[in-house]
Amino acid sequence: MDISPFFFYLFAGLAIACSTMVILKKNPVTSAFSLVLVFFAFAGIYALLDAHLIAALQVFVYTGAIMVLFVFVIMLLNADVPSFDLGRSHFLMRVSAGFSALVLLGIFVWAFKESSFHSIGGEFTLEKIEAAGGNTQVISELMFSEYILPFELTSILLLAAIVGAVAIAKRKLVGGRV
Repeated sequence: MDISPFFFYLFAGLAIACSTMVILKKNPVTSAFSLVLVFFAFAGIYALLDAHLIAALQVFVYTGAIMVLFVFVIMLLNADVPSFDLGRSHFLMRVSAGFSALVLLGIFVWAFKESSFHSIGGEFTLEKIEAAGGNTQVISELMFSEYILPFELTSILLLAAIVGAVAIAKRKLVGGRV
């Protein structure tokens, strides 16, 4: 597998820039659409790694379904009004938050450099995957046999989130309060 460094850095830079926009934007709708771009960048990285099924699932499931659900809930709850203004916060609070973030980044970089991470082989080598019929065949057999319970629990959790969002949005205003 030969990965082009130019495209990897392009997609990684796009993912980092857009994920920063998710955090820094005040409007939740703008943050949600920045997250959509992060998902597309991840799909590009997956495609570079020859994981085309995962790239397509990333676009269809996360970008297509989950983000539409997020934007729908944001619009339904009328949450597009920013609730936190960093410009009004105390200067010491902003400096300490920035310093804490830099310390955590330094710890992460140090831990990554000092770790003896090696690629874990596992039971599915490239030859076994090709003999079983390819990535799609192996993933579908695992998902619908060994991992069927987490798959179904995830779908129930998403259904409960949708029902909860609709229930919250349908509440009537009583005495001016939600």
